[in-house]
Amino acid sequence: EVHADREIILKDWMAKCKEHNVPFSDDFSLFNVLGDEISRQAWQLSGLPSDDFSTDNGIITFTSRRWVLMLDPQEIGKKWIQTVEKANNLQVLKQSDTEFLRNLESSIQFGQPALLENVGDSLDPILEPLLTKQTFKQGGSVCLKLGDSTLEYHKDFKLYITTKLRKPKFERDTVSKVALVNFCITRMGLDEQLLTITVTRERPELEEERAQLIV
Repeated sequence: EVHADREIILKDWMAKCKEHNVPFSDDFSLFNVLGDEISRQAWQLSGLPSDDFSTDNGIITFTSRRWVLMLDPQEIGKKWIQTVEKANNLQVLKQSDTEFLRNLESSIQFGQPALLENVGDSLDPILEPLLTKQTFKQGGSVCLKLGDSTLEYHKDFKLYITTKLRKPKFERDTVSKVALVNFCITRMGLDEQLLTITVTRERPELEEERAQLIV
């Protein structure tokens, strides 16, 4: 399981730190360093599973310097982002749409978050300047060239990318330009989702009370 893989890698890093006398916290976790309880609770209300693996995914999504590409066969990440960014007028795009580029340009210029959903094994080459954030100053504005168009780049623009493929065969060049995050549901996450569904149906007042306590 992916969660176990992360734990193994973390233990390897700790062993290397110890070997080279690099100080580290024995109870190190991504949440302890970059997370906060308010954000975690808000993410869970928006549909992110409450297990540590999913919380780490949320932290990576909102702290990574690269745009996140989610391996998302159950569309957990997609639904979560749609809820989180709903109030910010999220634009949901597909590479196959005839208006794809036009709508993406609009999001970049007006600072609207964009969700590029269900990509296959490759990303459109025209996205290269966007993935690598090749912005430049022109006439006092921050700009980005996308295809033949030079666009004003709004500071609030965000890009999220999802694929339903469990093991996509991306080129190394593509992987180096995004933050690849595995949103496949874990056993613990599935158990907690099923528990929440059961409580919501059997004792809806308890689930409502829990939500109010979080808010």
